[in-house]
Amino acid sequence: MKKSLTLYTFLFAFLAFSFTAKASFPVKKTVETVEIIKGDTVEKEQVTNYATVAYSGKSQTTALLLSVFLGGLGVDRFYLGYTLLGVLKLITLGGFGIWYIIDLVMIITGDLQPKNGSYSKTL
Repeated sequence: MKKSLTLYTFLFAFLAFSFTAKASFPVKKTVETVEIIKGDTVEKEQVTNYATVAYSGKSQTTALLLSVFLGGLGVDRFYLGYTLLGVLKLITLGGFGIWYIIDLVMIITGDLQPKNGSYSKTL
């Protein structure tokens, strides 16, 4: 029983990692007004900046479902890219239930973000 549970846990974690979407790189446009001083005159000029927004390709809904059903085994942390914390959570069975609840609330509120960016899809 224990051997099959471990096997199914690792199989599920492997499938969760293998079906994640690749990250896309949208661009955020910002317009700023800059003052340029030329001698005694001050000229105002608008400058447009383009910055890439880092999305991880992870879904907040998927993270929430993993946290609800397999959060005690750390699968939610594995999914979000926190491998070491996932192992620690697996060993302690969700921090004896306390860490499980904290992560659940943090995912719902959006405070627990993926390691390499923000959620591509939110609740």
